[in-house]
Amino acid sequence: MSIIQSSGDKVFRFFNYLVLAIIGMICLFPFMNVLAKSLSSEGYVVAGEVFLLPKGFNIKAYHYILTNQSFWRSMGNSVYVTVAGTALNTIFTLFVAYTVSRKHVVGRSLIMFLYIFTMMFSGGMIPTYLVVRQFHLVDKLEALFIPGLVSAFNLTIMRNYFSTIPDSLEESARIDGAGNLRILFRIMIPLALPSIATISLFVMVGYWNDYLGPLIYITSTGNRTLQVFLRGIVNASKDINMNDFDSLSELSLETIRGATVFAATFPILMVYPFLQKYFVAGATVGAVKQ
Repeated sequence: MSIIQSSGDKVFRFFNYLVLAIIGMICLFPFMNVLAKSLSSEGYVVAGEVFLLPKGFNIKAYHYILTNQSFWRSMGNSVYVTVAGTALNTIFTLFVAYTVSRKHVVGRSLIMFLYIFTMMFSGGMIPTYLVVRQFHLVDKLEALFIPGLVSAFNLTIMRNYFSTIPDSLEESARIDGAGNLRILFRIMIPLALPSIATISLFVMVGYWNDYLGPLIYITSTGNRTLQVFLRGIVNASKDINMNDFDSLSELSLETIRGATVFAATFPILMVYPFLQKYFVAGATVGAVKQ
């Protein structure tokens, strides 16, 4: 059934779409500029003639990046941190969210308050580093995801979602002999897949783009993540052994930077289309308490 719109509604919708399109283009332009530079010849890039479309099509920058051992080692470290961190963070968040969403759990309000408190007031960088050092996690990849296995923001989303599931459903399962774990994995989690996919995407992007954590806790080159490797390329610092790139003189550093930025962004971009259908529903259904 079609909805009759007034002239004011049509004008509002037009300007709404126009503003969203402008914002989308503003977000897309830097990405397109970096991609164009990474695929352009050195002369055009140095002369500043590359904007949105590549000139003098050239993929040598990607050849230099993709044949560099430091890049793949950093990529592997980032993949490990992202996969392990996302899996553990999601599991622990679900456990806590299910617990504090049950009305019969004693002290659930206090537990929730303590988690929310940490979202507003953190312990600080130095105390956190001291805790990580006491657990002998300095210069270990586990230091990048173990200290923050439960996100207070994601916990709030999942707790609110679990609270919307009728208690009668859980009571029926208990009558059939189901325990807490069986109820969680057989009833709660299947019903909460949109929200789980949403918080997993949030966590995944956070771990993949984490720069401060590796900068603080990782000291050796072998455990360097992709974002730190990217920092070295972008800043042309001594952290990156530029001799690893054969015939670097044939390319401008700007082209190498563009290729590295795109190569570091591409993997996480490929994940979003698979979770897109869950994203909107998952972000809204658990964000409002009913």
